Amino acid sequence: MTILRSINTLLITTALLFSTTAIARQSAPDPAPQGLLYGVGVGINQEIYQGYKRRVIPLPLIGYRGEKLSVYGPFVSYQLMRAGDLSFSAKLAPRFAGFDDSDSDIFIGMAKRKTSLDAGLGLQYQLADWTVEAETLIDVLGNSNGYESKIKLSYGLRFGPVQLSPSLGASYLSDKLVDYYYGVRPEEATLNRAAYQAGSTVNYHTGLALSTPILFGGMTRLGIEHHWYGSSIADSPLTDRDTGFSVILSWSRFF
Repeated sequence: MTILRSINTLLITTALLFSTTAIARQSAPDPAPQGLLYGVGVGINQEIYQGYKRRVIPLPLIGYRGEKLSVYGPFVSYQLMRAGDLSFSAKLAPRFAGFDDSDSDIFIGMAKRKTSLDAGLGLQYQLADWTVEAETLIDVLGNSNGYESKIKLSYGLRFGPVQLSPSLGASYLSDKLVDYYYGVRPEEATLNRAAYQAGSTVNYHTGLALSTPILFGGMTRLGIEHHWYGSSIADSPLTDRDTGFSVILSWSRFF
């Protein structure tokens, strides 16, 4: 059985088990604030490309949270169905990846790899303080023509007004997605950069998220993740490491 089939089997089995339990429970979710919101955020990603230390992503936030629609900056989610603690949603998310030849000497002479936009479906199941999330998103701009499937398990801890959520997860990246961002085309090969066709791979991560409403009358969120990249990425002549950190910090407030 391939890795992709294993992940798909796990997602389908998880959905069936959770949906049975969720329909039986029919518990109502805690009400959350709704309306228009504004804020600001920044993401910092430790890159594994040679000579490219970090990617800094400013995130001006204008958004909306409703009963089904959630817009948080460039991230959009619309709930298609809910059965107790299980929900299915349509999702839209940017893919902050890629490079051009000004980012590092290793990219000189290579075609630009573009940031893209992904769309797809996700499911979420919550049982007490545990949350399981799974999604598959596909590149809809035709840059890589690839897709990514993710699954994540997290646990919520509350200390007064502070919420902490440790998590762990895995993601399967298709061969087209990996090859677009980490492959070297034959016409791009040099004496110091061999041609390389990357295959599909599985990445893993652990993380910790913190959120609190006590600062400046809004919601402050901090997320930190440590990533382990699969061999198809680590073996690319464009990379010089197989692990990295990412951090995202944001503050938002309802109008």
